[in-house]
Amino acid sequence: MPKMKTHSGAKKRFRRTGSGKLMREKAGKRHLLEHKSSKQTRRLSRDQVVAPADTKRVNKLLAGNK
Repeated sequence: MPKMKTHSGAKKRFRRTGSGKLMREKAGKRHLLEHKSSKQTRRLSRDQVVAPADTKRVNKLLAGNK
């Protein structure tokens, strides 16, 4: 059986912390920032923990690089 490959899109979007939590970046910080307040853009730049409902799916996509 060949080695399982990691999903290329998932490895660019998610990262695993030392404790095993999955982190992601928030959407909406790439462009059209002129009308958004600095408070909003500052909040968008923070990383966020992946929702518990999605962790199983993301772990499956990242299964290649355990």
